[in-house]
Amino acid sequence: MSTPPNKNKKEKVGERPEPGRLDAALRPRRWKEYVGQEQVKKALSVLIEAAQKRKEPVEHLLLYGPAGLGKTTLAHLVAKEMNAQIKVTSGPVIERVGDLAALLTNLSEGDILFIDEAHRINKLAEEMLYSAMESGALDIIIGKGPSARTIQLDLPSFTLIAATTRISLLSSPLRSRFSGGVFRLEFYDESDIRNIVERSSNILGILTEKDAVREIALRSRRTPRIANQLLKRCRDVADVVGSKEITRAIAMEALELLDIDEKGLNGEDRRLLKSLIIKHRGGPVGLNTLAASISEDVGTIEEVYEPYLIRLGFIERTPKGRVATIHAFKHLGIDVSNDKQSRFF
Repeated sequence: MSTPPNKNKKEKVGERPEPGRLDAALRPRRWKEYVGQEQVKKALSVLIEAAQKRKEPVEHLLLYGPAGLGKTTLAHLVAKEMNAQIKVTSGPVIERVGDLAALLTNLSEGDILFIDEAHRINKLAEEMLYSAMESGALDIIIGKGPSARTIQLDLPSFTLIAATTRISLLSSPLRSRFSGGVFRLEFYDESDIRNIVERSSNILGILTEKDAVREIALRSRRTPRIANQLLKRCRDVADVVGSKEITRAIAMEALELLDIDEKGLNGEDRRLLKSLIIKHRGGPVGLNTLAASISEDVGTIEEVYEPYLIRLGFIERTPKGRVATIHAFKHLGIDVSNDKQSRFF
């Protein structure tokens, strides 16, 4: 089902992309280039192939999961597989009903509308989506009071692909209208991250030792976006020292400069854990109190720090608040007293 590459476009293996288009160049351009998320890919492949046979647009899709796992990339690949135009926007941009109406009325037959951070769509605009997704019509109210009247505009057949990092903030009526399916993207396996780093190295036009690839993958928090960011910083160090190859020594120097340890934790992650362990004796502590103790936003802790720390088993969410586990104590090299140990086992 892969779309053949454009033969008119000259593309050389190992040729460095233009600096301003670097992040876009590292994104997979074809279905077979997308590494990982095998279960989601299989399900989407069936949806796409069935829609192509019926000559219909793909049904509406919702993608959710932590940031950097490839939700935007998947949306673009679905559009490419369907040979459809994709219009991209984000939830915070849709502040008024008129903003959404303008987007929907400018769609053409078979277009894909991709809304990132969909949980931040204005609630009134969200309600307008219900009829647009379900019946392909747009209900617009003209006027106010007794003289107000409703006009219904028919919309072309389109596909809405929404992405969110916080699915719990989406209303139940909106979630139920994603008839194509709701798909969760999981953290990647280390082997998949290594494949992604090797592919990105080829695109950047720099050789990378296997040991360096392994170190980058280990510290990437199992997230492709972070893996590519670390690779680019390693390339910076290689360029500065005049090396044509990213060796393990160069990778370790770059990762040390970024203050990223062997588990992928940065200084902010460790600061959160130390605050939980030292200031609050390992917990339990409420999220608002924890956020205040490190001068951080509650949403940032929930969306950025916690998913990976919970996956590592360093933090637990309990009814009474957040608790640091024995693994967090050991990772930071903090002794656990006998009375502390009894709280974790």
